[in-house]
Formats: sequence, structure tokens, C-alpha cells
Amino acid sequence: MVQINGSISLEDFQSIIFENEQVALADSLLKRVEESFEFLTAFAENKVIYGVNTGFGPMAQYKINDEDRKQLQYNLIRSHSTGMSDPLPEIYVKSSMLARLNTLSLGHSGIHLSAVELMKDLINRDIIPVIYQHGGVGASGDLVQLAHLALCLIGEGEVFYKGEKRNTKEVFDLEGLKPLEIHLREGLALMNGTSVMSGIGIVNIVYAQRLLDWSINCSSLINEIMCAYDDHLSETLNATKKHSGQQKVAARMREFLSGSALIRKREEHLYSGKNQEEIFKDKLQEYYSIRCVPQILGPIYECIENAKKILVEEVNSANDNPIVDIKSKSVYHGGNFHGDYVSFEMDKLRIAITKLSMLQERQLNYLLNPSLNEMLPAFVNLGKLGLNFGMQGAQFTATSTTAENQTLSNPMYIHSIPNNKDNQDIVSMGTNAAWLTKKVIENSFEVISIQLLTLVQAIDYLECLDKLSPKGKKVYQEIREIVPVFKEDMVLSHVLNSIKKFISTN
Repeated sequence: MVQINGSISLEDFQSIIFENEQVALADSLLKRVEESFEFLTAFAENKVIYGVNTGFGPMAQYKINDEDRKQLQYNLIRSHSTGMSDPLPEIYVKSSMLARLNTLSLGHSGIHLSAVELMKDLINRDIIPVIYQHGGVGASGDLVQLAHLALCLIGEGEVFYKGEKRNTKEVFDLEGLKPLEIHLREGLALMNGTSVMSGIGIVNIVYAQRLLDWSINCSSLINEIMCAYDDHLSETLNATKKHSGQQKVAARMREFLSGSALIRKREEHLYSGKNQEEIFKDKLQEYYSIRCVPQILGPIYECIENAKKILVEEVNSANDNPIVDIKSKSVYHGGNFHGDYVSFEMDKLRIAITKLSMLQERQLNYLLNPSLNEMLPAFVNLGKLGLNFGMQGAQFTATSTTAENQTLSNPMYIHSIPNNKDNQDIVSMGTNAAWLTKKVIENSFEVISIQLLTLVQAIDYLECLDKLSPKGKKVYQEIREIVPVFKEDMVLSHVLNSIKKFISTN
């Protein structure tokens, strides 16, 4: 059970989203939400407050009669439920619901307690609103996507329930749940914020961390089977560069390679004073994709860490408008719903992960090309050359997928199109940024899946398993449990997808 009290961590998200831990609302949270609602209700009686007794966006100049206030909120929800394309996968919606629940629990939204309690119930019962990929420009937050969340809360629209898409009212009846009743401004409060882009972003960070782990594993393993020199990973060399990410990646690679009988020491081979050759057969320095891994993955490590910091701050922030403040006994109008922080981090993360996929694709190419590695048959083909093809076909998939990442990594943060009668004259496109980053991460798992299968095939060809480091042997055994060694050509799609599933969940 994870208790929500207004401060939520990435680890809390992982427990609830990936491990299906139940959510509980702390007493302090319930009190804070109630006080915020009661204050706004009293404060709004004789004042003009956006979204309480006015229209929305460019229609805010129109005052709404008291008897129409509740209908105004229902109209907002229904009119903005305009999402299109495929539904977001359930894990991303659940993360977005948790992000919205937490920000509304901070007591700055004036929302009725029943809204956060109903969201908690939906999360705990795995009743997931159908929210579509397309619709948000990330300025007044995720208006369209969050409208579909609000639509579900009022008992309308559709939900995913026990593996099926079903009518919300039917599921509420089955579960004995009552739809949310609008009290004051629940429509606007539910919709006005960055919770979908943040929810997708949080899941992206979890997967990006796993992706980086496997990139370090693959990069260490290729160093090992290619009998690379160890000094480019040394603490001494990497300490001369002051970037913490580079130093941490190098340290993790040294840890991975501990116990290897394949990694060479330069002093034993080239500093002995016995080298008499005029032309050296072995390369004195490995190709950049092997030698420069700490320098390449280091900034990616730091990018993920910074994105984690910003996204956790965002989901623990009030990103509503207007903001209710009980301490100063006032309501403040502004733009906390603007998604620039999330958009910028997702763009940076997407660029970083694209570079990661490029590194892995280059390492894969090195393995597949005997003119480069001078150790392996073409395409790591363990069958009959000319008759069999080995990993040749899989390289096409890795290359095309990496190329797609390069196109998708163009930034959304600077792609603003004014809309909403030019009320939203500059927007963040944060939801698009987060979604494209999700796609790049997924693509990168595919590239690494192909590389992993190639690596274990190479280990079998070189017959070097007994010389691998303990961690190298572990990676080999994990992949071989999914697909045995093969010499004759076979359909690889299903085994590659199995590897992808394994590495994305471990």
C-alpha cells in the first residue's frame, strides 16, 4: 500500500504502475482538499474567478449565471473530449491518473474531495479511462486527454476493464461506483494541467533507465568478446574528465567486466618493451563505438537523471489555473498548466535515447562486418556461408529503426502553433514530446534486442563463454533461455520480440 500525502516519488509510481500496489489517501491530504474546496466555495460568492463563474479560454469575458455554473463544467468536459488516433496504453493512462490525483491533492485546486477519492478507486480497481494519443498541445495542459479522464469520472465515455474496452456506466454499475457530481469547478480542475504528459514522461524515465542499463551491458560485453584494452575504462583516465555521468558509466563497465579473462591490459601487451613489429596487426585503439562508451553514455546518464528530477518536481507541483491559496486567502490567475518543463525534458531525453540507439547500432555493425572486427564470420553466420544468412536480415530492422529514431528526435519544444482564437499564442507541445519519446524508447529496445542476439551468437562462435566475466555469463544465459544457439536460418521476429519483452521488464 502506497499512501499519498501530496509528495510522490518515482519509486511510488513504479510500485503503483508496474507492481499494482494499492493507493491510500492520507488523512492530512483529505483535510487539505476539503479546506481548499470550502475556502474557494466561500471566496467565489461575490467575485469573478476564471472557470468558476466565467467561460473558458477566449470565452472568459462572458460571465456565467449562478444557475449555469455546474452545466458549464459538464459542457467543458464533453466539448473537449475530442481525442483521436489509438488509445494510450493502459500503463501510461494509469500513470497520468496518479499524477493528476497527486497534484489535485495539494490543496491548490478547490476541487471536491469526491474527485480524488474516485480517482483513487479507479486506480486501485484497474479501471482505466480510454484516452487517445492525439489532442493535446500542452499549453492549458493536456486539455483534450484530461477531458477524457474527466469524462470517465462523470460516468461517461469508455474504460479498459479486465482486458476489455467497455462503457463506463456499465463498469461503474458492476463495481458499485457513483459518477462524480460537479460541485464547483471539478471540470476545469481535472482538465487544466500537465498530468498526461507527466504521466507518460514518468513511464518514459523508468524505461529509459532500463534501456541505459542494457546499453551498458551490451557495451561491456562487446568490449569483452573483442578483447579490448581496459585503459579506456580506467578510473584514472575517466577522472581527468570532470563529468559525473562519464565516470559513473565507466565505473559500471569496470564492475561488469570484473573477473573477465578476455579484457587485455595495455601494459602487458604494448608497454613491455618487447614489441619489434613495424606494422601492428592488432589495433592500438578500438573503434570509437567501443572505446568511447563512457563519453557517449555519460551525458545520456545525466540527461535521464535530470529528466527524473524535473518530472518528479512537476507531478508534485500545482499545475492548475487558477491557484487557490488558503494561507493568503486568495486565488491567483496564471499559467502553471504550461508544459514547457516537461516538453523540454522529453525532447532532451528523446535526443539522448536516439544517440544511445545509434551507439548500439554501430556496435552491431561492428559485430556483423568481418572487415571491421576480423574475428567473426559475416553477419555472425554460424551456418554455411553463402547458403545461410545469420543476422543479415535483422540488421536491416536495426538500421531502419535507428533511422526512424533520428527523424523522431526533432524537438517539439520549439514547435509552437497558436490556436484557441490566439489565446494560446505559444504552446509547449509537451504531450506530443512525451509520446514521441515513448516511441523512440520502444524502438531502442528493438535495436538492443537485435544486438543481444548477435552478441550471444558471437560468443558461441568464439567459444569464449568460460572466459567471460560473471556478469557477461549472466547476460548470455538470460538470452539463451529465450533463444538457443542456431546455425540454420529461422524466422527471428518472434524471438526478437521475446528478447525485447524481457529486457524492457528487467
